[in-house]
Amino acid sequence: MSIEHRIAALDWARIAAELDAHGATATGPLLTPEECRGLAALYGREEGFRSRIVMARHGFGRGEYKYFSGLPPLVAALREGLYPRLVPVANAWNAAMRLPRRFPAGLAAFTAECHAAGQARPTPLLLRYGPGDYNCLHQDLYGDLAFPLQVAFLLSKPGRDFAGGEFVLTEQRPRMQSRAEVVPLRQGEGVVFAVHHRPVQGTRGPYRVMLRHGVSRIRAGERFTLGVIFHDAR
Repeated sequence: MSIEHRIAALDWARIAAELDAHGATATGPLLTPEECRGLAALYGREEGFRSRIVMARHGFGRGEYKYFSGLPPLVAALREGLYPRLVPVANAWNAAMRLPRRFPAGLAAFTAECHAAGQARPTPLLLRYGPGDYNCLHQDLYGDLAFPLQVAFLLSKPGRDFAGGEFVLTEQRPRMQSRAEVVPLRQGEGVVFAVHHRPVQGTRGPYRVMLRHGVSRIRAGERFTLGVIFHDAR
């Protein structure tokens, strides 16, 4: 099946419901092991990337990542295919939080908005973690214009390629302690999650909660991840 057909076959009603309830959910299997290995192998190349970030130099954690300069066909197809499926959730969230922005139905129109706002650098990236590496809790905001959801794909196989390295999401509710959510992933699965904030239904209507995400310590082996972010960067 093409990546477009695989995306269409996902249980989008479940995904939307779990995003509303928890702020994050796994897609189910989407990428094949061969596709995962092919994407992870790109990391060792010099060409095709606009920058390499060593996390420890910036206090981001340990490990490193590279931003693509031009998107490989599979990454572009994931970005283009996932975006319109997530737009209804994004627009419903903004309506519930009384935010004025509504997102266009297609990625091309949204990318044009990003470029008009001075955000023209692509943001999809590959991340590599080794033993002892981790990613501190953070938000992937690259300018004033941000799509509320993003997707991270696990390219390595847990238990064979690495141990530890769980995806972690924390949620800060007003006047309450933070809540943590761990999303177990299989190789080839994506986790869809809130970038910045989301609405939660309270007794007096929806209110806004802030979220951050990260990766726990890698205990052994090597873990590769593909991050699909829909807004571009300044």
